Formats: sequence, C-alpha cells, structure tokens
Amino acid sequence: MIEQRVLKKRIDSPRGCVRDELRCIMGDCCRMIPSSSVKVVVVGAGLAGLSAASTLMKAGFQHIQVLEAMSRPGGRVHTTRPFGQDVIELGANWIHGQEGNPLFQLAQEQGLLLEESGSAKTMCLPGSVTPRDYFFEESGRKLPMDQVDQVCAFFSKLTSRAFSSELDPKHSTQSLGGYLDQEFAQSLQATSKVGQRLFEWCKRSECTDEASSSLYEVSAVQLCHYVALEGGFFNSLGPGGYQALVDTLLDSLPPGTVLCDRPVRSIRWALEGESHAHPVSVLCQAGQCFTADHVIVTVPLGFLKENGAAMFEPALPTSKASAIERLGFGTVDKIYLRFEKRFWPDDCAGIQLVWDAGPEDEKVYQHSQSEGGAWRDTWYKKICGFDTVARHPTVLCGWITGREAQHMETLDERMVGEVCVRLLRSFTGWSVEEPAQVLMSKWWSEPFVRGSYTYPPPGVDAVREHNALAAPLPQPSDAGHSQEKPLQVLFAGEATHVSFYTTTHGAYITGIREAQRIIELYGDKKLDS
Repeated sequence: MIEQRVLKKRIDSPRGCVRDELRCIMGDCCRMIPSSSVKVVVVGAGLAGLSAASTLMKAGFQHIQVLEAMSRPGGRVHTTRPFGQDVIELGANWIHGQEGNPLFQLAQEQGLLLEESGSAKTMCLPGSVTPRDYFFEESGRKLPMDQVDQVCAFFSKLTSRAFSSELDPKHSTQSLGGYLDQEFAQSLQATSKVGQRLFEWCKRSECTDEASSSLYEVSAVQLCHYVALEGGFFNSLGPGGYQALVDTLLDSLPPGTVLCDRPVRSIRWALEGESHAHPVSVLCQAGQCFTADHVIVTVPLGFLKENGAAMFEPALPTSKASAIERLGFGTVDKIYLRFEKRFWPDDCAGIQLVWDAGPEDEKVYQHSQSEGGAWRDTWYKKICGFDTVARHPTVLCGWITGREAQHMETLDERMVGEVCVRLLRSFTGWSVEEPAQVLMSKWWSEPFVRGSYTYPPPGVDAVREHNALAAPLPQPSDAGHSQEKPLQVLFAGEATHVSFYTTTHGAYITGIREAQRIIELYGDKKLDS
C-alpha cells in the first residue's frame, strides 16, 4: 500500500544527493555489459524486484531469476476488477510527483497515465480538502467549509514546518502528535469544540499518510528527510491501473524469469570451498534451491520484522537487524462499498467523519494505551471518511490505519459493511441502502507483506537506519581484505530509501540502485556468456 504522501511535503527541488541519484537512475550511470555468466536471484517481484531484474537484463546479465512468494507479481501493487471492467486498486493508487520521477516517465512513455485528470479523486487529506468534501459531525450537522478550511490550513502549516526542517529545537524529541498538540493549543482554532474535533480529524487523516497507528508514534523531526518531487502530486493511471506498469516491467523480462508461489525460507551466504561454485544459496519453502553470485532481497520491511532473524545464515549484522527493528512499518487498509445506486449528491466527492472524541484526541489516545483491548470495540472510529472512486459512480472507499485496520481484517466483510453503512446513516441522516458488495484490503494479514509502508518512530535516526537497511553484504571494502565475493546479498524496497520511503518510485529506484551496484562491480571486465 505504498505512496500516500501529501502536497505539504513538497520542497522546491530535490536535494543535491537525491538529484544526482535521480540523474543516475534516469540513465546516465548504467554501463552496458555484453554478456555474463553471473547468476543473480531477486527475492520479490514488486516494483523494486522487477526494476532490478529489468536493469540487469538490459545491461547484459543473462542468468536472472525472480522468486515471488505470492501467486501474483506486483507486491504491494494489487490491481483488481471486482465491480466490472474498471480497476479497483487494493494497493498503490498514485504516482507521486513528476519531475525526475522515473516511474512517472515510464508511465508517460508507455501511455499509461489517466488523460482525464479531472475525473480522478484523491483521498481527502488536510492538504487537499476541497469544497466538494462534506464534513459531518457525530450529531449529523454538516460543517461549513470555512471552518474546515481554517483548521485544515493551520494543520497543513504545522506539518509543513516538520517536513521542511523548520521545527524549533524544543520539538526535536517529540512525536508528531505531541508537536501538533502543543502548537494547536496556542491557536485560535483550539478555543472551539468544532476546531478541536476538526483538528483530531486532521491527525487521524495524517495517520493514513504515515501508515501509523497514531501520530504519537511518529517522529516530528525525522520527517524532514522525505523529499516530494515537483509536478502534479497525485498522478492517476489509466484503464490498466498500476498493473499496467507492472506488466511493462514483466514484458522486459524473458519468459520464465519470474516464478510465483516461491516463498523463500532461507538465504545462506558467504559459502566457500570447492563444493560451492557460487557464494549464495536461496532455499524455498517447497525445497527448491537456487545458487547465485548475488541475491537482491526486496521483501517488505514488515516481512523482515517477522522473519529476518531466521532467514539469513550467517545472521544479519547488528546494524541491519537494529534498523529492521527500529524503523516503523504500519498498516493502511481500504474498504470499498459498492451500492446499487448513488445516494450522495453529485457535488459530493467525499463524506468525512468528525467525531466528538476521536482516537487521535490526545486524552483518548492516552487512555487507550492503558485500557487493554477495549479500543477494539470502537475500531471504526479510525475511519477518516468515505471518498468517491474514479470511474465507479456508485462506489465509496473508506480509509483506516494502524491497529484498528489490523483488527478490521479479522472481521468478515458483511460485518464491516454493516458498520460502515451505520456510520454513513448516523452522520449524514441520508437514506443509505445496504451495499451490494464490500471489498477490503488486508495488508497486515498477508504473510509475505505484514503491513503497508514505512515511517520513522520517535527517537530513531531515520537516515542511519534507512542506510543500514540498504547496505549490501559484504561491503566491497570488507570483501577486499578476504577471499569473499563482494555484494553477495543486497537490499532494495521503499524502506531502504532515505528520501522516498513509502512511495512506489522509491521502491522502483532502489531496485535499479542495487542492480547498478552489481553492474559497477564488474565494470569493464569481460564476462563469459
């Protein structure tokens, strides 16, 4: 579920190192190798894995194998058609940013972007509220847009400071939630109950953006490392959805390169001796074994949190194991409701739910930390609202995050649909029929994903941890003092990028980055076919 980053995080241009990296990714750094006997195994067929494999293949590497644990390629891209011929995205929705974005460039070159930009509806976030978003209080009162705009604008101003390195030093150890509360308490908006409730909605919505259970679990000061690329920020794909991008990458690979239903049990590296022609061995759960000179691991951070300690032999170094533990990886889920007929007004692009005391209210959050599992009884309060869906005139999409999303995944779709209809009726007062279909994403329950995307918790040096997670094993400098082959195990995926974590282009770029490490390792050496 990668990529919900919002407009307030944009900066004037990518920082120097990011700009250099993008120039490299866009084609300036790739050396062409005519042929190769080098064997590379890529673990994971998401955007990171497929971009790595495609880059190596184009550079002349002929022995590439991609192992995908799930029954389909794409990873956290999951395009479906449950309501007819038009797509529904259970995972990634948008390409964020245009300038210097290789994923946007690829989609543009292939004609995969949505031409009718006006028909695309983005999820409602504080930085993208429009007059077409209806905000309802728990009492059923529709809030005036001028009140909504004032609070959302103030919220966006506060978060912009965090994402632009403009925080006062006194906030350096605070959570994002703590910083926001402290600043909001001194504002005029905080003097009214409506202002307080709208501010809670803003924080709840921001949880969706950060993939966190709460903003009190997100660092305020570390968010400045994220870089938002210039150009239109919510770029929607056309009729083929995100799967069309995945298919473009798959088409660049020879048949048989990607093997699905191949979950990896273990990766043994640093193998030496005459009995080992290659230094790495990848063992699948079904018993199939693949040997390689290099393995690029592109599995989600959530999977590494559960399986990383037992997956590698020798074990991962302390720095990498610590990075896996310390970086946050949260869950964002969608709830699609298809109705037989539309019940909301034509000018309504979303129905937002403003609680009297929502879960991101500071006192409510603090109480929930000491009340055990009672929060499960009100899991639905974490739903921000229900937005309209492009090309689906009778479908609404609800967004939910964190532990509440994880709990929702344990419930059946009928029960979730009933709860959502009850919310819509009670908040709006409209006549709402039962939905004809309910569809939920379940990223936490997916055993090979275990969540949606990465965030920086308080007290964590995010740059250090992202870099530690990205570091290959062994480093070329380490291998230079022994007979070990360098770059035996490499790591890619959105969690390994300092500036583009959470995004699809971050995942895509890191796959190319790791492929280029291998390409540059061999340089101009003549490689046997």
